[in-house]
Amino acid sequence: MIRQTRDGGTDIFETEIDGETIQWDNGLTYARHLQTAQLLSAQVPVSDKPDEMLFIIMHQTMELWLKLVLHEGRLVYDAIKADRLEIAAKGLDRIATIQRHMIHSWEVLATLTPHDFLTFRGFLRRASGFQSQQYRELEYLLGNKRGDMMIVHKDDAEGTARLRAVFEAPSLYDELLRLLARRGFDIPADHLERDWTKPYEASEAVEKAWLAIYTDPDRHWDLYTLAEKITALEYYFQEWRFKHMKTVARVIGHKPGTGGSSGVNYLVKALSLSFFPELWSMRTEMVAPRQGGDYGGGDYAGGTRA
Repeated sequence: MIRQTRDGGTDIFETEIDGETIQWDNGLTYARHLQTAQLLSAQVPVSDKPDEMLFIIMHQTMELWLKLVLHEGRLVYDAIKADRLEIAAKGLDRIATIQRHMIHSWEVLATLTPHDFLTFRGFLRRASGFQSQQYRELEYLLGNKRGDMMIVHKDDAEGTARLRAVFEAPSLYDELLRLLARRGFDIPADHLERDWTKPYEASEAVEKAWLAIYTDPDRHWDLYTLAEKITALEYYFQEWRFKHMKTVARVIGHKPGTGGSSGVNYLVKALSLSFFPELWSMRTEMVAPRQGGDYGGGDYAGGTRA
């Protein structure tokens, strides 16, 4: 039995199922909220091969996770600009959880055997993950500024405009260095205002700033913990890249990619890229506290020598 009432202009329905009272209305439904009709009709194979469905859904879900990482990444970016480090930390924790899920999801694609993939690979023509706008936008947000990568999107004016806006803006790391400068650390002026479209160049002064923070974490606890979460972002990003490379190697070996790249060899090259170089190089310079933990022969208070 279904009971019906009305609230304003909305019809409300109620019934009992397995001893539970279940309600719904003719306004917002699960399907309308999640757009399931559009979502579940978006898998359009270009072949009649059964394994293509796995390939499509795997990459569509990866794009959805990338969309969420970008959403959270922008919130982290804005929080750092506003000195709201607790909000930035929460966002980075969520991104790390998403990244771990994305890393594990390659296991699903790895069930695609070489024979399975070759049954439909030719139908993909030159379509390639190299053409993922969201992946490129994430790299730009994190600081891998390669303007020539936008050329594959030249026929999409809206997508290119979105990419260019991120390309021409400070990266997440650039904003992080501005935060250190506001805290009194000696960050070179040419790292605080520059042509943001140029690749980032590592700085000894920036490395010393991070070293000071890591040498005395109690004094700089919020910056120290934020730096570890930023480091984790790159750590998981590189693990995702590595798992991508190994999955591709497992499925196609060292064949060229569908988009014309060298395939596995191209993905191997990407593993050498670093978004936050001084956060990594600083670790080599650290010494145990008993060996002289106050780096450089002086104390730091709020980022400035006392």
